[in-house]
Amino acid sequence: MTDPARFPDRVRHLLDELDAAAGKAAGDAAALILASVEADGIVHVAGAGHSLAMVFETFYRAGGLAAVRPIWDPAVFPLDHAVRSTRAERRAGVGRAVVEKAAPAPPDVAVVFSTSGRNPYPVEVAQECAARRVPVIAVMSSPASRAAEARAGTALADHAAIVLDTRVPPGDVLHPAAAPRTAAVSTVLGAYAWARVLAELDDLAAARGVDLPRWTSANVPGGDEANAALLERYRHRVPELAGDG
Repeated sequence: MTDPARFPDRVRHLLDELDAAAGKAAGDAAALILASVEADGIVHVAGAGHSLAMVFETFYRAGGLAAVRPIWDPAVFPLDHAVRSTRAERRAGVGRAVVEKAAPAPPDVAVVFSTSGRNPYPVEVAQECAARRVPVIAVMSSPASRAAEARAGTALADHAAIVLDTRVPPGDVLHPAAAPRTAAVSTVLGAYAWARVLAELDDLAAARGVDLPRWTSANVPGGDEANAALLERYRHRVPELAGDG
């Protein structure tokens, strides 16, 4: 029997909500990504602040797609200047500039992670990608978005072909239940949403007989050897793989 006051049970409840809200969207996202990869496209992935944790989940990750390029500006990275990262995410023009530098084009796809989807940075990334006819998958929370201050003229969801609703509550924190003040869950839910897309993608690719370009853990025997061909295949299109950016 679950107890809504217990943190583990509340997280499980949110995972169930995510499955209910984003189940079809996860399948649609997998189909869109598969079509891009089959056409030799690149999946451009963006986020700012703590949403960069989700960019790390997608890039150069064991079991993850090799056809992934992170698009980001160092100013939105919080580890060396946290306050600057918040200011940069809210400053107009930064998101547009990173897309212009990466220059995505069909048959590429973009994935934008943002809990609220209300700051200029993720909105501009999505808007600019969509303007380039690169479809956008938004991984965001509709409850958090509704409660957040609108800092851009539009929202991330307005520019997305597909929205995966993570169901993160406003403010991100989940504990204690009566007055939440700690235990943020956006990374847990975002990582689960992306892992679900990858699982759907694997099933869809297997059904179609498609061999996906996937990384193998470098910490298992043969991992480095298995990845060598993928590095050679993608390093010139994903300069971040070998520091060529």
